[in-house]
Amino acid sequence: MLRQDIIDAIGKTPLVKLRLHDRAKGQVYAKLELLNPFGMKDRVAKNSILEAKKQGILQDGAPIIESSSGTMAAGVAIVGTYLGHPVHIVTDPRIDPITEAKLTSLGCQVHIVEKMSPDRGWQGSRLELLHQLLEENPGAFWPRQYENPDNPGAYKELAAEVMEELGHVDILVAAVGSGGSLSGSARALKAFNPDLKVVAVDAAGSVIFGQPDNPKRLQGGLGNSLVAPNVDFSVMDEIHWLNDEEAFAATLQLAGEEKIFAGNSSGSVFAVARWIASQVDENTKILAIFPDRGDRYVDSIYNEAYRIEKGVNALRLPDDPAHVSYDTVVTSWSYAKIEAKGAVHHEEETAVR
Repeated sequence: MLRQDIIDAIGKTPLVKLRLHDRAKGQVYAKLELLNPFGMKDRVAKNSILEAKKQGILQDGAPIIESSSGTMAAGVAIVGTYLGHPVHIVTDPRIDPITEAKLTSLGCQVHIVEKMSPDRGWQGSRLELLHQLLEENPGAFWPRQYENPDNPGAYKELAAEVMEELGHVDILVAAVGSGGSLSGSARALKAFNPDLKVVAVDAAGSVIFGQPDNPKRLQGGLGNSLVAPNVDFSVMDEIHWLNDEEAFAATLQLAGEEKIFAGNSSGSVFAVARWIASQVDENTKILAIFPDRGDRYVDSIYNEAYRIEKGVNALRLPDDPAHVSYDTVVTSWSYAKIEAKGAVHHEEETAVR
């Protein structure tokens, strides 16, 4: 399919039916967002930047400044620099060499914070530096992936693409970080099926769903040390948490069994969607969103020496998750019904301001 330019190449990603294992009865369809030019957040960057230009918030040639350690950074880089904007990315030492190389090769200025905020983790430190850069660059645009409604708004197109090909979705399974992809996709898909069940996937040690923060968790791409306003708990029904070893194991299984070389966000979503497929009938259609490619993780998830060093090389992944109450502190694959949705969101939202 001919695309008019690289920005036009964002979206319209493949939808692939997974073969799964013998326990699975339901149908799982993977939306390969990892096959955007850089990844799923290309959609967010495209929608946020184009809307800002349309509304006059972003003037021609003005800087764009964003906080990201992964795919959002690459999305802002590709869209922003292509449209002639200087792009500044604020990140932390967890950024992988491949992502940093992509950003610098596209012409971005990368700012790496040195110390973690004692109460708000790396995210807090990055936001402090970001605000400093905004003061130094009057007229700069901050896409605000954590709170900008154009983040979840970007996934209306994803939902439309899925519905055109599938016609119906019963269950959505997706990872949560900034909250945009799951919340936006869920809201858009619920317009077609109000009874859609929405299953969120997070990392053990992420605070999004009330767990204590573990800033040393190894997983990237999902989870957070704060709760972003774009996390819409009202559209979610269930939450699954996987620890680092389980997420790595699932990611390696995804590559080995389905031949999809992805990151741990996709791996965790794969594990959860595959298990759900074993709990439903053969007519159930499950949509799993795979956001991230594996190239960022060649020195971690896909590196045996790294896994041994971090104590996760046993690659244990239970056949079934533990069913727990929402307020249970978890250290391995567990799931819970999401309760007191509004209260949790309101309590944590102030951490982002």
